[in-house]
Amino acid sequence: MKHLSILGSTGSIGTQTLDIARQFPNEFKIVGLTANRNSELLLKQIKEFKPKAVAIMDKSKVDDLLNFSSCQVYSGIEGLNRIASLSEADTVVNALVGSIGIEPTHNAIKSGKNIALANKETLVAAGSVIMDEVKKNNVNLMPIDSEHSAIFQCLNGENIKEVSKITITCSGGPFRNHSREQMENVSLKDALKHPTWNMGSKITIDSATLMNKGFEVIEAHWLYDMDYEKIKVIIHPQSIVHSLVEFVDHSVIAQLGLPDMKIPIQYALTYPKRFQNLSAPLDLAKIKALEFSEPDFEKFPCLKFAYEAGAIGGTLPAVMNAANEIAVHAFLGNKIRFLDIQRLVRKLMDGHNLIKSPSLGNILETDKKTKEETSKIIEEEISIKNQ
Repeated sequence: MKHLSILGSTGSIGTQTLDIARQFPNEFKIVGLTANRNSELLLKQIKEFKPKAVAIMDKSKVDDLLNFSSCQVYSGIEGLNRIASLSEADTVVNALVGSIGIEPTHNAIKSGKNIALANKETLVAAGSVIMDEVKKNNVNLMPIDSEHSAIFQCLNGENIKEVSKITITCSGGPFRNHSREQMENVSLKDALKHPTWNMGSKITIDSATLMNKGFEVIEAHWLYDMDYEKIKVIIHPQSIVHSLVEFVDHSVIAQLGLPDMKIPIQYALTYPKRFQNLSAPLDLAKIKALEFSEPDFEKFPCLKFAYEAGAIGGTLPAVMNAANEIAVHAFLGNKIRFLDIQRLVRKLMDGHNLIKSPSLGNILETDKKTKEETSKIIEEEISIKNQ
């Protein structure tokens, strides 16, 4: 039996992870849970799964949990770190959104926990530090992304030195067929209409800008020790082929399945075993077509930014990620327009003084300063507009 701590248990990935734990009660024991501020749902999860301890980021919600549960309750980033390092857990599922997920992942690895990682920002902003700790502590880091799960499965049993190319597929998001001019006036409602996946709002916006795919390119570099020139992105609107690996003999292995996150979540938790999945099976006879095309880097420059930040390295990916996080939050709050996201990311990247070989402290400080600077720029621009 695996003992799990789930960071972000009330979000999309977290609730689906609990669905899997519910399906296999003899395989998984929930020992820790965390939430941002949804104390009502967290309380329901506490009553059902009876964890040893929980944490909630919003300190004002602590009493909601203390009054109605008997488990240990922590709060804030200290609480996240406690749950990530809980002695009773052997595996930490990081389903957090944003750079808040970096420090708990680092602490979990240092505590000898295996990691099932859905938090993209951990490897995007701090890949060098995190992967060094993974090797140093001899733990397993399993990706939960459908694309990285696909790559992992395609590489299973293969010699990584014989790989000539990794291709990450991308639905293209809701604006795949929009012109640049059309994207000038898209609404928040339009941007949240992902054509194939049902995800949280932040990741959905990242998918609309293709920043999400850029994040996955950087993740692939760290997960598979692959040069950026060997990592490609291809638009595949149906989201059936989740990624492909080409070898030096030009043989290509792909992993296919319906767009359902429970499949990669379950595989990350059960590997090297495979369990029965309640998701619908893939019936290729019902798929009318599988389309593929090159991404438009000019229309979706965030993907280009990610390649650039990844190749330069150091603290630049952390800047890109932090600026994007604040810009997306502002767009979700109707403070800025859709194309302002990429403009702000570019502005902060251009103004950054690079630290080439950063420590975790350098990365976290860069993240904090970039977020403050991005927020300040947004507020100043709003103020000027309102004058």
